[in-house]
Amino acid sequence: MFLRLVVVVSFLLLGLPALAHDTWVETNTNLIRTGDAVHIDLKLGNHGNDHRDFKLAGKLAAPDCRLEVAAPDGRRYDLQQRLADVGYTPQEGYWTTKFAASEPGLYTVLHTFDRVVPYAPIRAIKSAKTMFLVSESLDRVPRDQTGFDRQAGHAFELIPLTNPVAPMGPGQRINVRLLFQGKPLAGARISFIPRGQSLAEGMDSEYERTSDLKGEASFTPRSGNVYLVVAHHADPNAAGDGYEATKYSATLVVFVPELCPCCVE
Repeated sequence: MFLRLVVVVSFLLLGLPALAHDTWVETNTNLIRTGDAVHIDLKLGNHGNDHRDFKLAGKLAAPDCRLEVAAPDGRRYDLQQRLADVGYTPQEGYWTTKFAASEPGLYTVLHTFDRVVPYAPIRAIKSAKTMFLVSESLDRVPRDQTGFDRQAGHAFELIPLTNPVAPMGPGQRINVRLLFQGKPLAGARISFIPRGQSLAEGMDSEYERTSDLKGEASFTPRSGNVYLVVAHHADPNAAGDGYEATKYSATLVVFVPELCPCCVE
């Protein structure tokens, strides 16, 4: 009986992060020169657990997730098989890989997760994205980039309405639209969490907004940082084989430099 109890408890603990936590993707930089590589990290944190911060908590099982890069021409590159584990134990650290870009333009990193957690029983559907720009020159970065507002087709998705890469800096507004099943979701809480900041309990008036009838919300950062934009949605009527409800989360990571680019074409 004791051995059986240990097995059951271990299963619950290992499965919990996939349901109660959020995933996000981030890069070491949002701007690289053509032909260079960007490093991409896939991380798991406790925002879905109402801790309301930017802290790591556990690590996804690689087979449970999908990681891609969408190029400016729409082609997608599967990176899931190239993920490297930088944690010492199964629940520490995060996954990482690198991607070399041969063509200039705006690239989008896309992550999805869809799994039924049998002990709940709840289905967890997650999406995450971030963007980086590939330029022929790092001194003069073109601002006429397109594709940042392209839908990825996720069940629950955050869409940037303004270019989240260039120009970007303090005072530059981050505008997003939240989609559920391809349609704008109004009345949802959207958090804009700076790394190193813990949000206040309840509704944080400084870092949280409520989506309007178009599913839109905006936030203007006052200082440079990495910002995690995150939203959640629960559908108690979305039941199926092995699950009685569905919980969704969507994240978007935006890197805000300390100074706005001053040499933009």
